[in-house]
Amino acid sequence: MIERWLRPDLRDLFGYSMSASPDDLAAAYGVSPDRLIRLHANENVYGPSPRVYAALAQGAWHQYPDPRGRALRRALAEYTGLGPEWIALGNGADDVIDLLARLLIGPGRTALIVEPTFEMYALSVRWHGGKVLTLQRDEAFRIPLAELLEAVHRHRPAAVFLASPNNPDGALLPEEILHALLAADVMVIVDEAYFEFSDHTFAGWLPEHPNLVIVRTFSKWAGLAALRLGYALMHPELVRAYDEIRPPFNVNLAAQQAALASLEDRAYLMANVARLVAERERLYRALQEFPFLRPLPSRTNFILCRVVNLDAHRLWEELLRRGILVRRYTSPELRNYLRISVGRPEHTGALLQALTEIAREVPHGPS
Repeated sequence: MIERWLRPDLRDLFGYSMSASPDDLAAAYGVSPDRLIRLHANENVYGPSPRVYAALAQGAWHQYPDPRGRALRRALAEYTGLGPEWIALGNGADDVIDLLARLLIGPGRTALIVEPTFEMYALSVRWHGGKVLTLQRDEAFRIPLAELLEAVHRHRPAAVFLASPNNPDGALLPEEILHALLAADVMVIVDEAYFEFSDHTFAGWLPEHPNLVIVRTFSKWAGLAALRLGYALMHPELVRAYDEIRPPFNVNLAAQQAALASLEDRAYLMANVARLVAERERLYRALQEFPFLRPLPSRTNFILCRVVNLDAHRLWEELLRRGILVRRYTSPELRNYLRISVGRPEHTGALLQALTEIAREVPHGPS
């Protein structure tokens, strides 16, 4: 009935929808929601700093927050080593990505995206009327540099989206690829959502490269996924343009106060990051023991596994029946993969027990 009022160029995106809720999935497979182990969304199972709860108990909730988030920008300047003028804020990294697509791409312009990667890059570009040009990684999730540069020179995209580490494979962006792109004078947006787990950043490259943007989030390392706080590091002139096109109160007071409390309690949060990194390495070694899994090394808080001699969606269902939710995929290039978020040691134990049962009970081919 209302289709004639909608933008025609968005109609092919209407099939996209939010994932089914964990509670709904649990109910569908006969699992009590309070028993479900959530290893599907790369959430930080240790949660936020205790100081966050104290910070949220205070606040002038009837007043609008500082639209520029100046206190938070000053704190992030100390955290990142860049001045406040290099920092832009957003309502989660998704919002930052969306605003960058609005600012840099838009109707009639093209973004180059190397798949598979985080799906929000392509969606945001299309939502703002831009075109998406895709390049495929190889079977080992490596980026073909020659093909990448050829695409840049031929199509002159308004921006290239990359991630370091990349989601879903967890590998760092090779420095030679970023260097080559920056030398080609194209805008490059590098998503460092998992920076704290990788201990690697390109932030030091920013002063010499005005065509570099780095996106980060408080969702992963600081456990603030529900409060939505992301930020970008980029040239001050680009920050000023970004601030001109974003809603003035897109970062609410609760998110700002929680982020400030997190930065003040950095030692506590980084100790939790260290726990997750150690558990990631333990999980990686353990997953290698199952004949139907081929885990990939990761620099994030998740591990991507290729499933062999067993249907990946069948394995996903078997895990869910045992109360463990992991991430499955429907795209052809990832149809045979599952992504497993790193949890607490007891979560790893439950997962390994479930996989041991599946290995014994579910038919699968030779290793």
